[in-house]
Amino acid sequence: MITVGVLTVSDRSARGERPDTGGPALVQAVKERLAGASVTETAIVSDDQAAIAAVLVRWADELGLDLVLTTGGTGFAPRDITPEATRSVLQREAPGLAEAMRAASFQVTAHAMLSRSVAGIRGRTLIVNLPGSPKGALENLATILPVLPHAIELLQEGAEAEKHHERKA
Repeated sequence: MITVGVLTVSDRSARGERPDTGGPALVQAVKERLAGASVTETAIVSDDQAAIAAVLVRWADELGLDLVLTTGGTGFAPRDITPEATRSVLQREAPGLAEAMRAASFQVTAHAMLSRSVAGIRGRTLIVNLPGSPKGALENLATILPVLPHAIELLQEGAEAEKHHERKA
C-alpha cells in the first residue's frame, strides 16, 4: 500500500474565495492510476513558506506518508514559494523527476520553462511539486507516474527493489 498526501497551495483557495480544483483532480488521478495507492491526507494552505513546510514535515515525519504531491505555487509570481518551502525540508533532491516533468510539459507549452517545481526526499517520503492548474498537474503526474512505485519501493527498502536494477542477459 502506498500512502499519499495531496497538498494544495493557494491563497484564494485557503481563504475560501476559489474552489480547489487541482487537489481533487490529483486525488482522483492517484486513485485511478497509481495501483495500490491510497490518498490518506489532503489539505489546503496559503502561499506561506512556514505553513507549507509544516505540513510537509508533519506528513513525512509524523505520518510517514510514502508520497506527497503539492499543487500550486511553483511559478514566477511573487507569492509562488512552494519550491523554496519544499527545499527547506528536503534531505535529498530528486532532480530527474522535475526535469522530466518540465521536458514533457515543454512539448505541450513553452510556459513549461517557467516551472520552478522541485522533487526530493525527506526520510522515506518522496515529495513532488506540481503546477497549480489541474491540467498541468495531471500532465506532470502522468509523466512521472511510471517510476513512482519503484521510487517508493526503493525508499522503503522493499525486498524486490533491487531486482529492478538487474540486467537481463
